[in-house]
Amino acid sequence: MTQPSSPALPSTAMILAAGLGTRMMPLTHHQPKAMVPVLGRPMIDGILDHLAAMQVQKIVVNVHYQRDPLIQHLKHHPLNQRIVILEEDERLETGGGVVNALPHLGPLPFFCINCDSLWLDGPTPALTRLARGFHPDTMDALLLLYPTVKLPAEHTAGDFFMTPSGQLRRRARPHIAPYLYTGIQIIHPRFLAGQARRPFSLNVVYNQALSQGRLFGQTHDGLWYHVSTPEDVTKTEDALGALGLTR
Repeated sequence: MTQPSSPALPSTAMILAAGLGTRMMPLTHHQPKAMVPVLGRPMIDGILDHLAAMQVQKIVVNVHYQRDPLIQHLKHHPLNQRIVILEEDERLETGGGVVNALPHLGPLPFFCINCDSLWLDGPTPALTRLARGFHPDTMDALLLLYPTVKLPAEHTAGDFFMTPSGQLRRRARPHIAPYLYTGIQIIHPRFLAGQARRPFSLNVVYNQALSQGRLFGQTHDGLWYHVSTPEDVTKTEDALGALGLTR
């Protein structure tokens, strides 16, 4: 039986950084969530490190709330020549933000990462594993998932069930799902074909892909940290410190 084709490593990526950072208040009173430091570095810098290691050549970052500190940071970042900044005067949410960026991302699958995604790789870099596992013949998107049993109690409801082949099914209340979405994925541009540039959530197209059996997941074999509140920042810094990682 012929195996589905698998693309090379994506050369483009998008970082979703236009959120309001409401849960991260008061740390986001004067800066966007992407600029909140963990161990002294803005969270977005860790993502840029991972993308640089994958030799990604174009990185689109959308900005909206408290955009100026982030814009200035990106303009002076060592990767600034690879970064395209898209300013959203109207916040387009996750789906609309990606649709708006499609002209810069090209016709091939691309990485799409939430600005608060913080992870440590396992034996093989997570982005490499995602690229190797993405089969465009059968998948529209491949999400990196994390086992809920590895998370603190407040995050253990989970998002998805996953079949042995990686196909996903959403959790329905009151059930507990074994996997949480990490905010890290590969998307094929056709995933958003026909979508207008308007505010909408990626969940809209996830649901379409789920109904067609084309939304897949892959389990992260390293460490991942849920960083959405000031308390999460403290817990994550403590956890990283326990691993010997310091400022």
